[in-house]
Amino acid sequence: MKTIGLIGGLSWESTTEYYRHINRIMNERLGSLHSAKCLLYSLDFEEIVKLQERGDWEEATRIMVESARILEKGGADVVVICTNTMHKMADEVQAAIRIPLLHIVDVTAERIKKQGLTKVGVLGTRYTMEQAFYRERLNRHGIEVIIPESDERDLIHGVLRNELFKGNCLPESRAKFIAIIERLHAQGAEGIVLGCTEIPLLIQQQDTRIPLFDTTRIHAEESVEFAIASNYVMS
Repeated sequence: MKTIGLIGGLSWESTTEYYRHINRIMNERLGSLHSAKCLLYSLDFEEIVKLQERGDWEEATRIMVESARILEKGGADVVVICTNTMHKMADEVQAAIRIPLLHIVDVTAERIKKQGLTKVGVLGTRYTMEQAFYRERLNRHGIEVIIPESDERDLIHGVLRNELFKGNCLPESRAKFIAIIERLHAQGAEGIVLGCTEIPLLIQQQDTRIPLFDTTRIHAEESVEFAIASNYVMS
């Protein structure tokens, strides 16, 4: 079994979901008392959020690169960034280490393609929805992206920032997210990418008939596959 290196704390609420998913899936795959071999380097999310809000992506990249190097030195066989937004600097992180980085967009895109979908809506932080890095990565896989309207993006980012990052899941916010999902579907989205690892704390497939792609769960599943498959191929 290979060792999974997790860059977490972004936020710790979703990092706990990663840890739970990875170990539960590993046990389902291998049985008995098996659990995952993993290393976790957990950051102070407040520091990262302040850098995001200031637009200091250079310093944020430095921190992410150093985190990946720490995991590599610690014996990790793969790096998993436990957040969507910080994949903005995934290429720089990959260039700085010798072990592979399992990209959250690539593994999610493969699931979308397996369902035969070519157009999805993306929910996430303002940076994930509005900046090019996420959309362009999906485009490389032949997947078209649509995002919510400006006021809806403000609402989603606010719920993430003020509620979900703190582990607060409010019914009224769930209803608002579902309404946005329905509007994206009406605009042509065949499925919805839950492109922030905290969103599955609030929205699950049982809440809507529209196909949802839980990036936290997908990323965790593929981390386990990498750890136990001798011939795992990166997308």
